[in-house]
Amino acid sequence: MIRTKLFLFLAAVSTTNLQAQDKKNTMWLKGMYFQWGYNTEHYTHSNIHFKMSNGDDFILHKAKAHDSRDYDAIVDKPLEVSIPQYNYRLGFYLTRQHTRAVEVNFDHAKYVVTDWQKVRVTGTINGKAVDGDSILDRYNFLHFEHTDGANWLHINYVQQKGFAKNKTKTRDLLTSVWKAGAGINIPRSDFTWKGDRLNNDFHIAGYNFSAEGGARLYMLKKLFFEATAKTGYVKYINAMANTTTTKGNRATHSFGYVEAIATVGFDIGF
Repeated sequence: MIRTKLFLFLAAVSTTNLQAQDKKNTMWLKGMYFQWGYNTEHYTHSNIHFKMSNGDDFILHKAKAHDSRDYDAIVDKPLEVSIPQYNYRLGFYLTRQHTRAVEVNFDHAKYVVTDWQKVRVTGTINGKAVDGDSILDRYNFLHFEHTDGANWLHINYVQQKGFAKNKTKTRDLLTSVWKAGAGINIPRSDFTWKGDRLNNDFHIAGYNFSAEGGARLYMLKKLFFEATAKTGYVKYINAMANTTTTKGNRATHSFGYVEAIATVGFDIGF
């Protein structure tokens, strides 16, 4: 009788362990990681279409823009880590070997239309048709930027492959990584119209897609440094261009970009 009860007890324990192991093995989530770092961008020229609430409707053709890195803030204000152009990623590994993952990816890039450049302007301003070159003078004409920032939030599919092991051959020391994804833009656009300036509210204003590739160096078992190059396309459908005195202004434009990114990351195992 005691042997029978002991057998039944051991069988129940074994079944529970097998079920737990089976559940563990079938979980889709095999680990996580978090990254934080900084970036720099180069942008293609862009046709920027402004529709003003007073009826003005015009396009800046092939306007040049640049980023605003603000790296000096890392030294001057080290606790305010979000002043420079930053990146963060929250990833979810799909395999125990960490070869595949899905990643939430946020790029706080800054996009500044370059002042004092000459651009062709077509459309209607002050009720009159225009078609000619103008200087982008922020005091007498306009200035436009996304510096709080351009803000690209998207979901990436990630693949990683090891190609160099540590001295004991127990783990990857260096891996290649590539990513591809798409998502939404959440800019805070700063617009100046004839000297009247307003930093507009954050809002969803378009979409983006991108591809990224580079390498990870595992400095410790779970701590890594990642350096990547990224390229993509961004479309702003209804970026706010309000001022303190005029509301309902909107800007539409699109551009391509290349981005260099450096981040530090940490793996979280389950």
